[in-house]
Amino acid sequence: MSLISKKALLKELINSVQDVKDRSWPNIMIGLHVDYVDTLNSNSKLIDTDMEDKKPIILGFEGTAHTAGVAVVRGEEIILNESETYFPPLGGIHPREASEFLGKHFPTLLETIIANLPFDVEKIDAVAFSRGPGLGPCLRITATIARAISLLLKKPLIGVNHCVAHVELGRIITPAVDPMVLYCSGGNTQLISFLNGKYRILGETLDIAIGNALDTLGRKLGLPHPGGPHIERKAKTGKKLLPLPYTIKGMSFSFSGVVTAAQKLISQQDVADICYSLQEYTFSVLAEATERALSCTKKESLLLTGGVAANMRLQEMMQNVATEQSVEFFVVPKNLAGDNAAMIALTGVRMFEKRDFITVDQSHVKSRWRTDNVEVSWF
Repeated sequence: MSLISKKALLKELINSVQDVKDRSWPNIMIGLHVDYVDTLNSNSKLIDTDMEDKKPIILGFEGTAHTAGVAVVRGEEIILNESETYFPPLGGIHPREASEFLGKHFPTLLETIIANLPFDVEKIDAVAFSRGPGLGPCLRITATIARAISLLLKKPLIGVNHCVAHVELGRIITPAVDPMVLYCSGGNTQLISFLNGKYRILGETLDIAIGNALDTLGRKLGLPHPGGPHIERKAKTGKKLLPLPYTIKGMSFSFSGVVTAAQKLISQQDVADICYSLQEYTFSVLAEATERALSCTKKESLLLTGGVAANMRLQEMMQNVATEQSVEFFVVPKNLAGDNAAMIALTGVRMFEKRDFITVDQSHVKSRWRTDNVEVSWF
């Protein structure tokens, strides 16, 4: 396909996305009957008869909170992966503002992806999108984009669980096969293990996620969003371990108390020491819970994934846990630790191979879609 015809198709794609968004907002659901995706018929005309002999090409969309991402993968190979991230000027992430950011940047990202595809856009086998969990307005924007492209290209639609995608990313790009997973991000902190067709949550935060805890303290300290990376840098010069709450219940944990206690020290103690102490206490809680989970499950490897996995001090502690438990330790690379569309597309590949599709009518978003509510047909 020539560049001119690619641009013409791109314009049609973007116009379709905007029309669908305007027509269906705020409910977003598209009132169309879709008869080109038959999830029960393995001989669907949209599925190549030689699918088993080629690697599926999946177009993925990520948009659960602050990141708008579009990616194309072929099998386990990431072909293109583009994203834009929303940084609130003040305070935390506002759902409406974040969704407006996604709506503004998705068309541009899609244009970049289409323009740089090394093959015709018709070669795409399916469209995958982050269906949940996440912020409702952001999920609806993302779902609208995915639905429109799926309808236009007449390709199957795949709804991906965002948390499961973080786990699958780690299993795909590292040698971890059946690991104990510590998933740490801004919105989730979970200890995850696969058993009998589902990812089971052995322990999780009882209030706020570790990334949220770091960002909350960062805002109180006047640090830019996200606060986690800035706290990590300041913690490297901290020398004094300040007394803070240490809350763990079996393999679950709590972070709100330690953040509140750390905030009360801001006018009394050095900022570097506060950052250092918060990291040491919260990461030690995660280390204890992870060690307990490894002892109970006898897993042979430990995988650290999610945005906070980029923190070097957390990686160091998890490596120590793995060494003590005589298991292998794996961590996702920094450039893929945060939210990204590649992980959605890669998970989409595995779901595509199992014909795990949904119709547009079935594609409502799930803002509270738990990790342990997902049927993992591909494991």
